[in-house]
Amino acid sequence: MWPFVWIRRFRDRLQTVEKLPAMPTRVRATSLLFAALIFSPFARAQTALPPSATQKDQKTAAGHAPVDFDGWGRPIYVPVKDQKSAPAPPHDISGTWDPANGSEDGGQFLGAKALPVDGKPGHEPPYTTLGWEAYLRTKPGNGARQVAPTDTNDPEIICNPQGFPRENLFQLRTTQIVQTPVSVVILYEFDRVWRVIWTDGRELPKDPEPRWYGYSVGKWVDDYTFVVETNGTDDRTWVDHAGRPHTADLRVEERFHRVDHDHLEWTVSIDDPKMYTKPWLAMDKFPMRLQPPDFDVRELICSPSDYTEYNKLVGSGATESPNKSTSQPSDKKDRQ
Repeated sequence: MWPFVWIRRFRDRLQTVEKLPAMPTRVRATSLLFAALIFSPFARAQTALPPSATQKDQKTAAGHAPVDFDGWGRPIYVPVKDQKSAPAPPHDISGTWDPANGSEDGGQFLGAKALPVDGKPGHEPPYTTLGWEAYLRTKPGNGARQVAPTDTNDPEIICNPQGFPRENLFQLRTTQIVQTPVSVVILYEFDRVWRVIWTDGRELPKDPEPRWYGYSVGKWVDDYTFVVETNGTDDRTWVDHAGRPHTADLRVEERFHRVDHDHLEWTVSIDDPKMYTKPWLAMDKFPMRLQPPDFDVRELICSPSDYTEYNKLVGSGATESPNKSTSQPSDKKDRQ
C-alpha cells in the first residue's frame, strides 16, 4: 500500500481523481496512488537557498521558479546540474542528507532497494527452508505478493515501530546525522525516530535484550568510510516493506562512504543464517546529497486515525491480490 501518512493530502485531492472515467478497480486504485504521489509535496527535489538569496542567485541555482516550499514557507529549488563538489572532510558524515535522486527514491515500496519484489528473476534473497516458510506467512501491501490494505499483516501498518533495518529500507528520506566524541546519532524523518551508533570502542552485546532498533557500534575503516555493525533487533519486525523475515540472530552491516563534500553513499547488508543461506545486499551505495544546515525536515509520522481514514477511502476492494507462488525459487539465479 502507499504511505497512509499522506492521507490528508490525498483526501483533499480525491474529488478530482473521482472524475476519472470508469476503469477496473485495480487500475483505478493505481491511478489514485499516482495522483497522490504526483501532487504530494514529497515528490520534489529538495535543495534550498538561504532566505537572503537574491532573485539572480535563485535563477542561477535553478533556472526557474521553486518546485516547492518547506514547512516555513521558504522556496525549494532543483539542484544545479553537474556542479562540482569540494573534497570530502575526513572522518565526517555529519549533516542533513536527502536522497540524491529525489525524495521518492528512498520509498522502497516493493522492498529493499537492491532486491525489490517485482517478479523479476534474481530479485529474491537466498532463503533457507525456514526463511522461505516465514516469508510466505507475511502479507505485504505492495509488490508482486500484495494483498488488500485491510488484509495485510504488516506490523508497521498498525503503527508498531518499524524497527531496524527496515528504517533504512522503507521511507528513507531526509536524514540528519550528528557526530559526538563517542557516538554517531542518526535522526530519521519517517516516524521521527533516532539511532545511536557507539564509537567509543565497545563491542556488541553477546546476549542482548531485543530492541526495535537493535544495538549498533561503528568505526572508521578509512578517512571517508564509516562501517556500522548492528545486532539485538526485535524479530517481530520485517526486514523491509516486502515482508522479508529475520530472527534475533540478525546481523546488519552498514557502510557510509562520503564521496565528496556533497555526496554520501549508504550500503546495507543482511546476515541471518537461520533465514538466509548467505548474506545479501539490501541497499547498494544508495546516493544521498547534503542539504543546507537550515534545511527544514518535514514530519512523516504513522497515525492510526489516518490509516483508518485510508481504509475508508480505499478499503479492501481497492487492490486485488495477484497470483502468488508458494514454491521457493529453484533456479540458482532466482535465489541470489
